[in-house]
Amino acid sequence: MLHGKPVWRNPMTNERRGSDRPIVPTKRPNKADKAAEDVEGRGRTKGNPNPQNTPRLQDRNHGVTSARERVRKAAKRDRRLRFTSLLHQVYDIDALREAYFSLKRNAAAGVDGVTWRQYGERLEENLQDLAARLKRGGYRAAPVRRAYITKEDGRKRPLGVTVLEDKVVQAATVAVLNAIYEIDFVGFSYGFRPNRSQHDALDAVTVGIERKKVNWVLDADISGFFDAIDHECLVKFVRHRIADERVVRLIQKWLKAGVLEDGRRTEVEVGTPQGGVISPLLANIYLHYVFDLWAHQWRKRHASGEVIVVRYADDFIVGFESEADAMQFQQELGERLAKFGLKLHPDKTRLMGFGRFEATRRKRSSRGKPETFDFLGFTHYCSTTRNGRFAVKRRTMSKRMRRKLKELSSELRRRMHYPTNRVGAWLASVVTGHMRYYGVPFNYRALSRFRQEVIRLWLRSLRRRSQKDDVTWAAMHRLATSILPTPRLFHPHPGKRLVVTT
Repeated sequence: MLHGKPVWRNPMTNERRGSDRPIVPTKRPNKADKAAEDVEGRGRTKGNPNPQNTPRLQDRNHGVTSARERVRKAAKRDRRLRFTSLLHQVYDIDALREAYFSLKRNAAAGVDGVTWRQYGERLEENLQDLAARLKRGGYRAAPVRRAYITKEDGRKRPLGVTVLEDKVVQAATVAVLNAIYEIDFVGFSYGFRPNRSQHDALDAVTVGIERKKVNWVLDADISGFFDAIDHECLVKFVRHRIADERVVRLIQKWLKAGVLEDGRRTEVEVGTPQGGVISPLLANIYLHYVFDLWAHQWRKRHASGEVIVVRYADDFIVGFESEADAMQFQQELGERLAKFGLKLHPDKTRLMGFGRFEATRRKRSSRGKPETFDFLGFTHYCSTTRNGRFAVKRRTMSKRMRRKLKELSSELRRRMHYPTNRVGAWLASVVTGHMRYYGVPFNYRALSRFRQEVIRLWLRSLRRRSQKDDVTWAAMHRLATSILPTPRLFHPHPGKRLVVTT
């Protein structure tokens, strides 16, 4: 009893409850095979592990992450180091399991017809068998199933649908190789890289033109890039860093797997299928040696003025201070790409005047407004802020908006007799997704126009459900207001976000 209050003593720690005075533990030091320093209040003995850094529960992916981190540090320490042992990180069960769960659940099945859910019904057994085949060299890549999507110009873009087991192995391989190549890739490369998005590339273009001395812009696109990658050159580029021939043979198996179309298997000598998990990384490796390193050296050695470069996959924007630099770069770029079986798209590649002084130059020569260029779904144009300062503004590409509305019109016709609330929930998700991508500063008007067109298409669909045609604009407006989100800008000014991310 202390001051009339009952005192409870913990028999393990000798701690008293009910007392305001601190009690010093009186427990004797433990035996030599135990750490007694914590109880006695002393510092820990030199060499004992820090309990804050020792995980209490074993994380099944902890070993995988640690192994990749060691690879990353080795790649950063020596930029010329060639890695001789990597395959064991690919056929690790935890790495394969992580790769499986990173795949899209509702992706189309390959030639074997196995879906993500079907493979997961016996996941551990399937992964054990896959790891064993990878380890002993019995793994074989299956041909990809050919599919086509319609492009904006009406042409068909070929896609390759890979079987799920190949996707798992490719995803595990990409995770290992990213630890190496994320060290090597240059800063102006943004396409299909971890922690980098299309909006990062868009921000870099806008900030680069606004803050650098850019008077000319080369808007370039490589014609049929994924179908023109030379396998022999690609393997040579991979061997610059990867000396583990087992990993190199894996990549060669995927490149030579062939294409299955209309029941016939066709071998391919060039190109990598769009849709494969590893294809974006291989494309980045190819362009890293063909374009990125060359462009970086060119602007350091040959440019007389400032040069900015932003590349996303096979689309890139290059800004120049000098017109002579721009013309020389375009000519030498064509020669450079031709050495590796690539060429610039004649209709999508053009050099134009663009920058803070272009409007003044065109006004003096009575040539109208400055030209615009399209990049990653946005039309970029020269403008000014309210304070009169030069600014690069962006609006939704007209072609992209028309194509999206056309797709919505077809889908609304298919869902014509669905319940109204069900169709409204679907349209709300579509409008939200559109705004999350295109909701950039100065693009509010285009967002409002898109939403208004969606309402118009929905009204037409509702009126076609019956011959009475009793849905009025007032009723439609009330319905859209209650279901569809209003226009909203999701992205900050490029300069603000670029400062944070860099």
